[in-house]
Amino acid sequence: MTTKTIGRVILAPRERQVVEGLADGSTLATVARNLKIREVTAAGYLRLGKRKLHGVSENAAALAVGYATQAITRPELLDPEGLDLSREQRNLVPLIARGMTTAQMVPELRQPVQIIRRYGRELQQSLSAKNRAHVVTRAWQYQVLTADHVIASLRGPQC
Repeated sequence: MTTKTIGRVILAPRERQVVEGLADGSTLATVARNLKIREVTAAGYLRLGKRKLHGVSENAAALAVGYATQAITRPELLDPEGLDLSREQRNLVPLIARGMTTAQMVPELRQPVQIIRRYGRELQQSLSAKNRAHVVTRAWQYQVLTADHVIASLRGPQC
């Protein structure tokens, strides 16, 4: 059995700023405006950062891997006691953190697209999240998503 070690990822300062800028649910245009750079420049930094973050393609996955590898500042943890997520909502969190689309979740969850979309909307509402990237941040804060979850998904199936 081989085990893949997941080490700390080091992002360049602008790459880190762009990825961290997405954590609160901001759009790339907003992040670029806040950093006083052009959106196309921010997109370039984001693309480079995602490549370093184990080649992820989705913003939500970039945040998840960034938190797990300490490439970006981890958000302040919140008390999960008052959080009431259904099992179905909790099942979506690691899939969103892997950057999966709703269509990609269908075979994994064995549920129709409409049901998965409904659970996704409910999850977003329960976490008071603006978008999928923000879901990852809020799930991390409430400890529904942890470094162990993310690292396990990066390792893939164990041989």
